[in-house]
Amino acid sequence: MAHFPVNHPARPLYRVFAGLVGLYILVFGAFGVVQTWGEPLFARGSHWALGLRTNLAFSLVSVVFGIVLIIGASRRGNLGHIMNLTAGVVFMVTGIAMMSVLQTRANILNFSMSTVIVSLLFGLLLLATGLYDKIGTDEHAARERADRLHPAR
Repeated sequence: MAHFPVNHPARPLYRVFAGLVGLYILVFGAFGVVQTWGEPLFARGSHWALGLRTNLAFSLVSVVFGIVLIIGASRRGNLGHIMNLTAGVVFMVTGIAMMSVLQTRANILNFSMSTVIVSLLFGLLLLATGLYDKIGTDEHAARERADRLHPAR
C-alpha cells in the first residue's frame, strides 16, 4: 500500500516548486512557439529556447503542460497531488524515451541531451512534490503520524 504523508509541513514550499516548474515550462514553450512559428510541426532544426532545443510540436505541448502544472500547483485539494505525481511520471518516461531515440529520426520532439537531463530533473522534482503535498483531515494526519511513529501495534 502506498504511503504518502498527509498535511506535510513543507507542503506550501513543494507547491511553489511545482508552480515554478510549470512557469518555466510555460515560458519555454511560449519562447519556442515564437521562434519556431511557420516551420513544420516536427522539424529537426537548431532552434533553442531557454537553453533547450525545441520544435513547434514540443513548444506547443510545453505551453499546454505548463498551464496544467500551474493549475495543479494552485489547487488546494488533492488534485494537485495527483497531477504532480502523474506529471513526474510523464516527465521521467518522456525523458528516458527521448534519450533512447536521441540520434535517430524518431526524435520527433527535437530533444537534445540537455533537454533529456532537464526532463528527468523536472520529473524527480514533480515526483517529490507529489509525494509530500497530499492533504487530508486533521484526524487522518494524526492517524498517519501515529502509525509512522508506532508501526507495530
